[in-house]
Amino acid sequence: MPSLPANDLTLEYERFGDPSAPAVLLVMGLGAQMILWDEEFCEGLATRGRHVIRFDNRDCGLSTKLDHLGVPDVEPMLQALLAGRPVTAPYLLADMADDTAALLDGLGIEAAHVVGASMGGMISQTLALRHPTRVRTLTSIMSTTGRSGLPRPTPEAQRILLAPPPADREGNIARSLEIAHVIGSRGFPLDAEAVRARAARAYDRCFAPLGVGRQMAAIIASGSRAEALHALRIPTLVVHGDADPLVPLACGRDTAECVPGAELLVVNGMGHDLPRPVWPLLIDAIVKNSERATAR
Repeated sequence: MPSLPANDLTLEYERFGDPSAPAVLLVMGLGAQMILWDEEFCEGLATRGRHVIRFDNRDCGLSTKLDHLGVPDVEPMLQALLAGRPVTAPYLLADMADDTAALLDGLGIEAAHVVGASMGGMISQTLALRHPTRVRTLTSIMSTTGRSGLPRPTPEAQRILLAPPPADREGNIARSLEIAHVIGSRGFPLDAEAVRARAARAYDRCFAPLGVGRQMAAIIASGSRAEALHALRIPTLVVHGDADPLVPLACGRDTAECVPGAELLVVNGMGHDLPRPVWPLLIDAIVKNSERATAR
């Protein structure tokens, strides 16, 4: 896969479809490599006449790691945030959004339809706020505005999120199944073999757990986007599952309420993942949202 310099980093990326077609940029979530945007999903968007780009965020996959910045202790950060005290982090979601804008620069893409999942949704929202001319439409999936007072993860979901990953391959594969059972889509059959295969591929491609703490610190320290999102004037789609224990549905509803004219798609039975049976629905919704920009 190719890479390019962006915002003083190197970002790994991959393209699908015709480069002359409208660009769809896929932004993945916390500690998740770009391969979690499955090839079949990307090809599905490409066959709908879109130029699809997926990439590894900083501190993840084959993009630049920032281990020299140290690893924040996120537990005290969360406690400080809940107490209303200021928190700092090695970098913020704004920096990750700037990475994304620089990636578009490197690819020669003036503006893209931006689709973000979980933390990727937060980055995508921030990109639209900081670089509004670069985002033609926004799709925010299983994400949040970061507003204080929104429902928190279930205790079990928070535990699995904060638990340190095993260092060995088989331990990571086993943990991936545990995560799937805790935060996955209970309304759809769990494909345990696919979960194991995806975890094995991710481990073999790049095991870099230290970056997760810095990304999580960025989320905590970046605060709320709720008020700023009222200024967005781009076609926006918010997708959320009604069975998400990590980022509850109220967070998606809040996002849709904050962005003028946003459409909310609630997927029954979907948790905090992208189950294969939902892909056709998501692809269709993303394409239709992108067509709202053409209509405008």
